[in-house]
Amino acid sequence: MSQTGSVISLEHDTPELARSYDEAGLVQFRHGKFLIGPLAIKSGEHVLDIGTGTGRLAEFVTGLVGPNGRVTGIDPLAGRIEIARLRQSDNLQFDTGRAEDLSRFADGQFDAVYLNSVFHWIADKDRALREIRRVLKPGGRLGLNVQDPSRPHQSRVLLRQAIAEAGLADRRQDSNPVLGSTDEELKALFAANGFTGYRSELRALVDIHDDAASLLRWSEASAFGNFLEAFSPTERNLVHQAFAKLVEDRRTPEGLSLERYLRFAFARKAPASN
Repeated sequence: MSQTGSVISLEHDTPELARSYDEAGLVQFRHGKFLIGPLAIKSGEHVLDIGTGTGRLAEFVTGLVGPNGRVTGIDPLAGRIEIARLRQSDNLQFDTGRAEDLSRFADGQFDAVYLNSVFHWIADKDRALREIRRVLKPGGRLGLNVQDPSRPHQSRVLLRQAIAEAGLADRRQDSNPVLGSTDEELKALFAANGFTGYRSELRALVDIHDDAASLLRWSEASAFGNFLEAFSPTERNLVHQAFAKLVEDRRTPEGLSLERYLRFAFARKAPASN
């Protein structure tokens, strides 16, 4: 399946991208810890990590649920699950799977479900939320963070500028599709799919990269091969060169400093009625 417009392909991922993602995964891991805190995960709970990637955050959550709890991580990308399984233990298991189909899990199986920098890759958000609600226990918690199209990452703004400076302004939409959600859209989605107590917050997170090349490698790995995929190698090279010049303005003594904006949203499945 090729990438066109708002279509996101899972076919472009490679073992190399999966390894790059795991090696640079501290960025997502740090954001994930901001997500896990408000979920107040307790010892003995059963937790589902949707879009677990290579399992770094799920491994952290396993320490919170303790030996009497259980964490299950799923991801549609088999190469990333292969790496995640190196982290498996008696109460931490990984498998391939998608948010839109949680049929392997029983109704009311989980105390908490979270999606760390995943929701903006899901096309059928209603179906995913319906499935998540089904597998949550009454009163169970949902937490996710998502790109908000009203506040794009600084790197994305610079990338669009680089595409224009490379003479490809009419192709800006091809950088890679991100199906993000605003606060109003998330609130409506959660309500329509049976969640209560919705709250959200837009947070600015600062990422430090050594150089433009490492930033672009991370962007490609986190987009599992969809990043700039629609451009030819020659066009990508032109974009990379223009991008490298633009991001130098963000250099600090620590490295290239860019803000990433994520909306963190939380809600509950309504408790069972008496």
